Amino acid sequence: MTVLCDLRSDTVTRPCAGMRAAMAAAEVGDDVYGEDPTVAHLEARLSEMLGKEAGLFLPSGSMSNLCALMALGGRGDAVITGKPYHVNAWEAGSASVLGGMMIVPLAPGPDAALEPEDVAAAIFEDDPHFARTRILSIENTVSGQAVSLARMDAAIAPARAAGLSVHLDGARLFNASVALGVEARELAARADTVSVCLSKGLGAPVGTVLVGPREVIHHARRARKLLGGAMRQAGVLAAAALWALDHVLPRLSDDHARATALAEGLSGLDIGAVRARTNMVHLRPHAQLGDLRGALAAKGILVGTPDPESRMVLHRDVDDQSLAAALTVFRNVSTGKPPVAMP
Repeated sequence: MTVLCDLRSDTVTRPCAGMRAAMAAAEVGDDVYGEDPTVAHLEARLSEMLGKEAGLFLPSGSMSNLCALMALGGRGDAVITGKPYHVNAWEAGSASVLGGMMIVPLAPGPDAALEPEDVAAAIFEDDPHFARTRILSIENTVSGQAVSLARMDAAIAPARAAGLSVHLDGARLFNASVALGVEARELAARADTVSVCLSKGLGAPVGTVLVGPREVIHHARRARKLLGGAMRQAGVLAAAALWALDHVLPRLSDDHARATALAEGLSGLDIGAVRARTNMVHLRPHAQLGDLRGALAAKGILVGTPDPESRMVLHRDVDDQSLAAALTVFRNVSTGKPPVAMP
């Protein structure tokens, strides 16, 4: 089967010729010894971009989030976060299994932000019967939804008043920045530590950078080693991320525009309920999702798998031509039934 358009995630991108050339030319060294200049450059660049003192290059966003929590808290501490946020729902329970921390999940509001009154109520009293609440972990974007600065501030306020540290899972932080029309460092300024994925919106093949205070990043580096995530000549990977910052970051708005175009095209097909958020489109079809997904795949269009709603993600490997091909296939498999309401 020939794949015409892969919309499963923005993690499916492959290095283009320019990115591969940058990787091949990368100056490298042993990063465990602190001797890889390209890794050091990437860490320093993202730290400066986001207004933080130091950075740490890690293999994955899951490890980055866990290292941040382990650096900000310890075993027996409680972490407040959103029920659908990655730290709670999508990282194999690592904060509890490996970090020894108690996750306190909250249901977010319709805009994916945590409600300040819920955050305040979730902070345990200073009592030996309870875990010590030490961290608030927030996320932006959440399933493509950009959370406003005002709503971030509202959720953070009770945490700061109680002396909690704040971690921001900003895997797609730059998508949030573009959607909200604010600098990424304004979003990052709300948190002590920020995790930014390089293999999602930015389209690099591997990695995440965690930024924050120098002392916290020092502890996170130890946690990375403990978790088996120290790397050696990682400059070949960091070079791809640096290339992405130069060439992919400036065009993230194109992904958002194509997501809007896809949503508008699907809305006109009576195929189901459609919603666009930053570089993502969510579709709740009339027909069984598995049937629709199979029909699309047979024609070379790959979409996300969660039921009953399918997520489609626009990225740098989806151009206008492949998007038009996807819409043509959708048009051919459209059921023509009345639309259903999104929850």
